[in-house]
Amino acid sequence: MDEQAFYLKACINGVRTPEEHSALPVSPDQLAAEAMAAHGAGARAVHLHPKDDRGVDSLLAVDVAAAVVAVREALPGLPLGVTTGFWALPDAEQRRAAIEKWSVLPDFASVNWHEPGSEELAELLLSRGIGVEAGIFHAEAARAWAASDLAAHCLRVMVELGADGDVATAGGVLEVVAEAQSPAPVLLHGLDESCWPLLQHAGARGLQTRIGLEDTLRLPDGSLADGNASLVAAAVELLSR
Repeated sequence: MDEQAFYLKACINGVRTPEEHSALPVSPDQLAAEAMAAHGAGARAVHLHPKDDRGVDSLLAVDVAAAVVAVREALPGLPLGVTTGFWALPDAEQRRAAIEKWSVLPDFASVNWHEPGSEELAELLLSRGIGVEAGIFHAEAARAWAASDLAAHCLRVMVELGADGDVATAGGVLEVVAEAQSPAPVLLHGLDESCWPLLQHAGARGLQTRIGLEDTLRLPDGSLADGNASLVAAAVELLSR
């Protein structure tokens, strides 16, 4: 499999903090630098979590704009997405109101389907021309997504398993996703211990996948990665076998 035969997205920070890894990007300039490094190593898109002045995930327009503008200036044309995670603003109406105020729009945004108000939020994003990545954490969420009118309109479906996720669990969730017959491509990834096994499984099944400091801090051999670029390079090497 050559590099062009698979789709690899970089998830460059997530909810983690620099206390967990010194290279984890928080400021707009840091986000831009890590996005450039990840793209240079082979990532075809970038997903990030905008942060506020405290380094905490933010959905506020000012923080989203700062992050998106910085990366776009550094990498014009690179597909760029952000989180809408409920933890960043744990009230469905307040979250929707914050996203309605976004003045600089990302290309896409992830919507975790098990979170309150997910369908309404996805509708809002689509109405603003923002692609929706449906985040599917388990089979129940997959069934809810498959039954919704939005399944046919998503940019991507992400099967996102936790550290205890495995190939068998992924297979069950993927079956439910497939039953929806959505035209959206499917991305599979794990977290920490499940990250590399599920990335390899995604490659073997011809699915999209992702890698970055959001998903793991360690390389396949267990050593600490020095940043997103080394994780992306390791993923490219595995997927190219």
